[in-house]
Amino acid sequence: MDRNEVRHHLRDAITGLVTPFNDSLSVDHDALAANAHAIAEQGIDTLFACSNVSEYHSLSHEERIAVTETSVNALPANACVMAGVGGSTKAARELGAKFEDVGVDVLLVMPPHHTYKHERGLLSYYGRIGEAVDIPLVPYIRGFDPSVGFLADLTELESVIGIKWTLEDLPTFSAAVEAGSDDVVWINGLGELHAIALYYEGAEGMASGIGNFEPRIGRALFDALERDDTGLARRIRDATSPYMRFRHEPGEGNTLPVGNSIPAVKAGMEFAGLTGGRVREPLVELSDREYERARDLYEDLESFIDDTL
Repeated sequence: MDRNEVRHHLRDAITGLVTPFNDSLSVDHDALAANAHAIAEQGIDTLFACSNVSEYHSLSHEERIAVTETSVNALPANACVMAGVGGSTKAARELGAKFEDVGVDVLLVMPPHHTYKHERGLLSYYGRIGEAVDIPLVPYIRGFDPSVGFLADLTELESVIGIKWTLEDLPTFSAAVEAGSDDVVWINGLGELHAIALYYEGAEGMASGIGNFEPRIGRALFDALERDDTGLARRIRDATSPYMRFRHEPGEGNTLPVGNSIPAVKAGMEFAGLTGGRVREPLVELSDREYERARDLYEDLESFIDDTL
């Protein structure tokens, strides 16, 4: 896939592929393939594989390669697949080369979880990863507060084709879009709740937080924004808000933020007839009470879809 095709795919509704684990916490590759096929059948042809929603940090190096290969093979040839790389420069370069071999179109460079960071060092990190492969990069901006100057410089790297933005900082986002290269596609990584604001500040792509289990929502919201139908876009955003806010809860017996995020998505997939499967530590399953709340929220969302879309 050439760069113009990749840009076209990034300027669209995007969703991620979870990694379904069976009761022994092994990867269920058949379920992963079936999920990927079902999501693509509902109009999403740009997907994150081996990313945060895939429980990237709970996967071994070999599993990251295996789940990505399963995803690529299950999706139609015209799908655009982004797969996550991270860790040390050497590890990211090696994994990126493996992903290129299995047919990945873009490398999603995972947030740098180093305790100490320097913006010049980060630019070198992204640059060196890009030198190791012939496919472009999408840096995933999360977990640190970058300057507008750094973000503008990041867009000037030859290997960078897009940026996934996951910070609740609209002024910095707006300024960075204005200062950065016009060739780089900014992707809203915050999902439906922030879709309208980020779209009108320059986010040309949107990662759907509900689309993992209900692709029609991501498709409909993005298309409404493209048509400038802000009334429908607001209605979709508001309808998704309860489930998205549930995802952001810490979960029972926990004070750390967003502990419910992945198990809530996996529950939604089960309700939708897909396979969510178990989660691996450091995540935990939803409690019985949370699971029933998720079911109620899912049914409300389905009622909205049936009545509106």
